[in-house]
Amino acid sequence: MAHVITPITRLLIANRGEIARRIMRTAHDMGISTVAIYADGDANAPFVNEADSAVALNGRTTAETYLDVGKVLHACRRSGADAIHPGYGFLSENEAFAQAVIDAGIKWLGPTPEVIGLMGDKLSAKRLMDEAGVPTLPGVEIKADTDIVAAAAKIGYPVLVKASAGGGGRGMRVVENEAGLVAAVEGAKREAGSSFGDDTVFLEKWLATSRHVEIQILGDSHGNLVHCYERECSIQRRHQKIIEEAPSPAVDDALRSRMGDAAIAAAKKLGYSSAGTVEFLLSGDDFYFLEVNARLQVEHPITEEIIGKDLVREQIRVAEGETLSFTQEDISINGHAIEARLYAEDPAKGFLPAPGPVLAWTPSTIGKARFDSGVETGSEISTQFDPMIAKVIVHAPTRREAASRLARVLETTEIQGLKTNRDFLVTTLRTPEYLAGDTTTDFIERVKPALTREVSRQELVEAAIATTIEGQARRRASAKVLGTMSSGWRNSTMPMERISYKFGKKEEVEVAYKRQRNGQFAVHVDEQTMHVTCYAGGEGNVDLDLDGRRLHFNVSPHADDWLIHSSNGDLRLTELPRYPSTNTDESGGGLTAPMPGSVLATQVAAGATVAKGDLLVILEAMKMEHRITAPRDGVVESVHVNVGEQVENAQLLVTLAAVEGE
Repeated sequence: MAHVITPITRLLIANRGEIARRIMRTAHDMGISTVAIYADGDANAPFVNEADSAVALNGRTTAETYLDVGKVLHACRRSGADAIHPGYGFLSENEAFAQAVIDAGIKWLGPTPEVIGLMGDKLSAKRLMDEAGVPTLPGVEIKADTDIVAAAAKIGYPVLVKASAGGGGRGMRVVENEAGLVAAVEGAKREAGSSFGDDTVFLEKWLATSRHVEIQILGDSHGNLVHCYERECSIQRRHQKIIEEAPSPAVDDALRSRMGDAAIAAAKKLGYSSAGTVEFLLSGDDFYFLEVNARLQVEHPITEEIIGKDLVREQIRVAEGETLSFTQEDISINGHAIEARLYAEDPAKGFLPAPGPVLAWTPSTIGKARFDSGVETGSEISTQFDPMIAKVIVHAPTRREAASRLARVLETTEIQGLKTNRDFLVTTLRTPEYLAGDTTTDFIERVKPALTREVSRQELVEAAIATTIEGQARRRASAKVLGTMSSGWRNSTMPMERISYKFGKKEEVEVAYKRQRNGQFAVHVDEQTMHVTCYAGGEGNVDLDLDGRRLHFNVSPHADDWLIHSSNGDLRLTELPRYPSTNTDESGGGLTAPMPGSVLATQVAAGATVAKGDLLVILEAMKMEHRITAPRDGVVESVHVNVGEQVENAQLLVTLAAVEGE
């Protein structure tokens, strides 16, 4: 009997950023018109500009925009879209939203609402997997009358406090002993309620040295199911993945077959259709069910790379009524793929989000990398949304080559204006442990990859010279008098011009230079005199010959800073004034915000005596809690913020005075 096929003509993407752009790419390839929806802050975002049409949601926060079911459905009706792709996050695993879409006669690109409901509740999911014969970890739901101390003791420490709803690492806390249990449960409940509208949490056994391995599944409405092999996602911080790869270095053919069979058994139990992922914890040859993500995963590109299939295309075909375009026998693993998530965050500050403007974004052109990005130069990483800048994916014949190539691609990508985890990703990919495949979920804590890269004095000097030459060329180009005359011409002997830069908090470089009559520059830095020939400069691209070595830089000014990109990576130099300010006023005893966010709670008042480690303020940024604690014993002089207030980075929160007599 012939299948009834109803083609999709106009697809609304109920999401933003990189995943919206990625879905659009496939939709456009298939001849489908696309519709974007957007919050106020996303009005000029690349995904909005790339859509065939867009509808404003008239709001700034997630609750006012991408999580508002009524607004999203209204946008769909206004645009004339006949299908909705939810992407990941936001409403992608919202049973009520999926049902409302279907009830409105709009195609839903995802599993059925019933499946979403079952898998959205991680506790019900565990029960179903037990029935399907899929191994699970011991766990206990936390109810109003639950003795959590007794429950945790029964499971055995360490335990994981885990939100029943949602995903993305939110609403999760690892607890090592009884002392931190109550606070972890309260924090997880608060975070889950804020992120997912459901504060149900449960306890589960935590395997500290396990691997996070997941199986990609695909199903259609005709009963066909395939798995697309495994991805390993063990490199995590805050329970959020940052480096993923396919296939896993820990999975051989026999284990791969067992895990694939378990994933298919889970999918059959659910009657699964569309794309989804069955996640497992792997310990040796034993694996345990974690959850089913009833949606497209962030890390789906690495699966696409190793099997040569477009998963979004399959989602669209399934929604149209088609069967899957391939069977299990049609696919095999080809090579190795690794994905790194580039985030606006500060590894040196515990990976705190670091939102702000993207002053320069130039993806590397080496290594045949795939960039799934939501930004361009001039974009803004907002406090309201996930701080992801891009996913960078490399596919190579071997794992070692993929890791090496990805590290170099990241290193040569220009990203300026933000603190990012880029250097941390590079150092991680180059650690002997990663290259050996020793990638358990405690990798970061155990291996401790360098959080930032070491910038050598030579690199710093070369960047300062390039900046000086660029600045000199710009000044000559903008000169209103004698602009065409060589700046080396003088009617008397003049000393070298000098300019100083600061790098980081302490390191400084002074460059003394003088242009010669032959057009070269004599440059003096760190008691060395060098001869520099400038082949290009004044428009941001600097091409230098430095004592016989040809070097290339991208240099651009920003306020008092210079942004420099070279083959070594990115640098930011602050040009120091000729006459430093004598204002040395500093506020002492103040605790400041480590990142922009909103005040979730204040735990102290003026006059309170606090001990080192006491909780003072709870901030929320990008749906994650950050606890501000007392750095020492003291007395609270003033609390400068109120609950609900938006604060900027480094804004004063609390003034703390020393205890009298100390």
